[in-house]
Amino acid sequence: MRHFRRSQGRAGDLTAALAGLDPNSFTRDRIFHASHFGPFEAVVKDGKLINVNSVPELDAKPTEMLMYGVKDRTYDKSRINYPMVRKSYLDNWQTGDTKPELRGKEPYVRVDWDTAFSLTAKALLDTATDHGNEAIFSSSYGGWANAGNFRPNVMQGRLLNLIGGCTNTQGDWSAGASQISLPRVIGDMEVYSAQTAWEVIRDNTEVFVLVGCDPVKNNRIEYTVADHQMSGPWAQIRDAGTKFISINPQRTPSDEYLDADWVQIIPNTDVALFTAMAYHVLDKGLEDREYLEKYTVGSEQWIEYVQGKRDDTPKTPDWAEEITGIPADKIRELAELLATKRTEIAGAWSLQRAQHGEMTHWAIVNFSALCGQIGKPGGGVGFSWHYGSGGMPQSGKSTPTGLSQGRNWVKGICPASRITEMLENPGGDFIYNGMTGTYPDVKMIYNAGNNFMSHQQDTNRLIRALEKVDHIVSVDVWWTAATRWADIVLPACSTLERDDISIGGTYSNDKVYAMKQVIEPVGESMSDYHICEGLADKLGLWTQFTDGYELIDHIQQAYERSAASKDVPFEEFWEKGYARQEVPEEARKWVRHGDFYNDPENHPLHTSSGKIEMFCEEIELMGIEDCPGMPVWMEKHEYLGNAREGQLHVVSPHPWYRLHSQMDQSETLRDLYKIQGREPARINRQDAEARGIEDGDLIELYNDRGTIIVGAILSDDIMPGVVSVYEGGWPSLDSKGRCNSGLVNFLTSTQRSSGLSQATSANTVLCEMRKCEDPEGPNMAYEKPEIIEDYELAEIDEDLLDLDRVYDITESLLADATPGEKIFYERCTVCHGPREASHFTQNQWKGITPSMFPRAGLDENEATLVMEFLMENASDAM
Repeated sequence: MRHFRRSQGRAGDLTAALAGLDPNSFTRDRIFHASHFGPFEAVVKDGKLINVNSVPELDAKPTEMLMYGVKDRTYDKSRINYPMVRKSYLDNWQTGDTKPELRGKEPYVRVDWDTAFSLTAKALLDTATDHGNEAIFSSSYGGWANAGNFRPNVMQGRLLNLIGGCTNTQGDWSAGASQISLPRVIGDMEVYSAQTAWEVIRDNTEVFVLVGCDPVKNNRIEYTVADHQMSGPWAQIRDAGTKFISINPQRTPSDEYLDADWVQIIPNTDVALFTAMAYHVLDKGLEDREYLEKYTVGSEQWIEYVQGKRDDTPKTPDWAEEITGIPADKIRELAELLATKRTEIAGAWSLQRAQHGEMTHWAIVNFSALCGQIGKPGGGVGFSWHYGSGGMPQSGKSTPTGLSQGRNWVKGICPASRITEMLENPGGDFIYNGMTGTYPDVKMIYNAGNNFMSHQQDTNRLIRALEKVDHIVSVDVWWTAATRWADIVLPACSTLERDDISIGGTYSNDKVYAMKQVIEPVGESMSDYHICEGLADKLGLWTQFTDGYELIDHIQQAYERSAASKDVPFEEFWEKGYARQEVPEEARKWVRHGDFYNDPENHPLHTSSGKIEMFCEEIELMGIEDCPGMPVWMEKHEYLGNAREGQLHVVSPHPWYRLHSQMDQSETLRDLYKIQGREPARINRQDAEARGIEDGDLIELYNDRGTIIVGAILSDDIMPGVVSVYEGGWPSLDSKGRCNSGLVNFLTSTQRSSGLSQATSANTVLCEMRKCEDPEGPNMAYEKPEIIEDYELAEIDEDLLDLDRVYDITESLLADATPGEKIFYERCTVCHGPREASHFTQNQWKGITPSMFPRAGLDENEATLVMEFLMENASDAM
């Protein structure tokens, strides 16, 4: 077995040039790096990060997360410095009496890396050999842990697939409902798609409607490297005379910046609003019948529903007033304005994080199609204006692609927001994307770089469900919630402590960034690559995992697969820190769905009909009770329309100073927004005064699922009956079981969006509110758990691990893969798309591959091979 080395790359001799030297001071290194929060130069003195400098030519508007948070969290007390094992698990790993009910309650024991690797390797092999690989569950979906190509979920996927794979999640929390429904409606996921180039909007759009959409806030971070390129263009669009309208339960930073007219709406009722506006458009004869005939199918069925011919209930503005809280006359005014002006409608992802969430974006599509807007310059719909600098022109260039995850031999999945249900109901059937699946009997959870304990709904229920799992391994940089309920904790280093590579602009793809190692790893932490390399070495799979290369070699190979390498050699790129990728001039005039509008015969949509499906027969024939074949208003199980007296509707938008739960441990940032150390809750002034609550008070929000303690912010910019708490807080339970930190998911429910997508309904939740009279001391979410440092460890007998079992598992993996299959698993499974061909239909693959293939850098022959593999193995392949 190869001796594993904790190499971290060669960043020390590949730094940027020294800053100008002050002869009266000391030498400081400036080292280029990049993050979700932006590119920057790290200022280092004596091996320690002392400052973060923005790079003005690359980042138009650096945020506080970059300038303060990056440094704060690097040395925060919440760092995991050493491998840890929960005490009962360490004491009883041979007998199996590991007392899972004590997770989150008992101390951890500091161990050495070899002990941690040995116990993790044994847990993996025990589970695979005793229960099958489907009993290993990866909760490491999405890859939001950091901006690098060599991020935790990819490294973990590569390792686990070498031993036969695991059960993966499918879909995501961000846009899980619409990413399944919209490909059937308009031929693309839409929620992860580029938007019309901003100059087209500036020059053509008369009315821009923000439906729950807050681009000024949410574009502060990005899946890759944020560079805030849309900051200036938004101002240009505003100053060019475009009228902005915001339909939202609360006023947002974007509303302020864009001078938007605010239209208050009861949460989760947008379908009723757009349906009623459609009724008024039809009543006034403002619909575009020629457009409907040429570009859509199913308009007749939907119009019959709108006009009440199917259920004897015309969906009039007066009908919608009772549901939405918007006066009927205002609905009529909006309908006429949007139908008669060139209108772009921007729908947020938050709209579909609700019960029947599939209906909301679909209703917006149908309304825009009714008015003949989709595909026209400056008109139509866009569901990603708030993400990834949507609106920036696209380079269309290939980007760096890292290591292949390889084939996962386990074909079963768990929809991303169904983890608790899966643990509670092994063997139970579920429907997802039109397919029937069966929940596995999970015995082990491997979690890398994902704080699923903060993100999953109904946290108390999840904690109880975890007690049935034999092993939980969590790999992270900090003591997040996902590590505090783990058995084995492996300390990853931050990206500042190793090398990586990324891109700038999720959609523009106009820059490639070097993420150069800035400092040495803190404590005994290691990069995710080197942690997986160490585990692979313990399992005798070092060569298969590394291909015989060091990490920096993989980074160079990734760069050379990008278009930038054709003009800028790797050494030059690495020295400078970035390389630009040219954006063609025609991209500045690109219109979403423009080719379809201009020539629908030669550029059909990837739907069954090739047109916009206002009524979708494919969905209708699935017979899913809570997801019919067209967007209709359906009452929610919890919303203000059926609330008891005193109940409030909780919405949980993305934070201003965090990326989900990332940066919550930054003390500098917390001082900017926390209330008495807790998550802030924005509440209407009338609601507060009725309960004797004053600005800055601690309050309790509670329902039958849990209780959270938050700090009150009284505001007139949120409608009565609604309370807003940012998602992503770190939890801390007090003696009464209340979250003393304010994690909103102790309130949210596991109610699915529908049987089509099984997506989250986190924004469909009611609670009650009262002043907190008995808070139990400060919030302890950012303190380390109790750790035993001087525990006497017994040496592990290698024979008891029985590691040779791995060879029985790995003998024939990928032996029969086709060329297209190999390319798919090597280069196409690191984006937002599914990791398995069978997880999408043929049309869904046709809809996503036009953006996936260029990013993967596939030539025409390679793309053909992959498409053949996908068509032969899609969920609806014959």
